[in-house]
Amino acid sequence: MSKSLTLTPVETVACCSPLAQEPLSADQAERISPLLKALGDPVRLRLLSLVASHADGEACVCDLQDAFDLSQPTISHHLKVLHEVGLLDRSKRGVWVYYRVVPTAVADLGALIAGVAG
Repeated sequence: MSKSLTLTPVETVACCSPLAQEPLSADQAERISPLLKALGDPVRLRLLSLVASHADGEACVCDLQDAFDLSQPTISHHLKVLHEVGLLDRSKRGVWVYYRVVPTAVADLGALIAGVAG
């Protein structure tokens, strides 16, 4: 059985030149847009920041819930979206799921945007 090469949004960003250096192809733009859409939500942007700045660089929903006027399932949904686009890793410990920022994903996203606002 042949396995098709499908890049995640984060993998696509890692393969791209900075936006100011070379235009994105239509395919690259299509694959990267879910990543930018995920970060376009204020709750998810704050969650990414809260996880990244949390002690030991990881947090579970129980650590993040007090920062929002949202239910635990809603926060879990937003964390799942960030995980699905490749910005967060997760590991299950007992009944809790701990999230950690994927440093290379954030660095690659920064490199993609670098030089645009020059």
